[in-house]
Amino acid sequence: MKHPPIELRVGDCQEIEAFLADRIYEFNSKVTGYFDGESFSLIQRNNLGAILAGISGYTWGGCCFISHLWVAEAQRRQGLGRALLQGAEDNARSKGCAVVLVSSHSFQAPWFYKRLGYEKRATVADHPQGHSNIFYAKRLVPDAA
Repeated sequence: MKHPPIELRVGDCQEIEAFLADRIYEFNSKVTGYFDGESFSLIQRNNLGAILAGISGYTWGGCCFISHLWVAEAQRRQGLGRALLQGAEDNARSKGCAVVLVSSHSFQAPWFYKRLGYEKRATVADHPQGHSNIFYAKRLVPDAA
């Protein structure tokens, strides 16, 4: 059977990413029995409405995944990133999450996550080339003994 051609799209692919994320969520929920997935974001705006900092991710199945955390350069080192991460952790706790997962490139802020109690779980070298991607986890509730 001949398949239709595969399309390559570059650039703005948000519609396709949302479609794929929904299909994967449907599959994962059916397999695991967890139907509690929820996206979240926390942002801070200036008095003109421009975003100065934000964090986004999702909770699902007792876990929280941080997708993005960004603070405008002029706002860095003032506790805003810590406050955003704490807000995400508080949201995760309210959803019954036991763990928060996040990744940071070696040139971003791995020290930031370590300082806030995140433990390195894996490193992928050359992502991007010459650097690495480091995956962290933080337990919100103690491991069962």
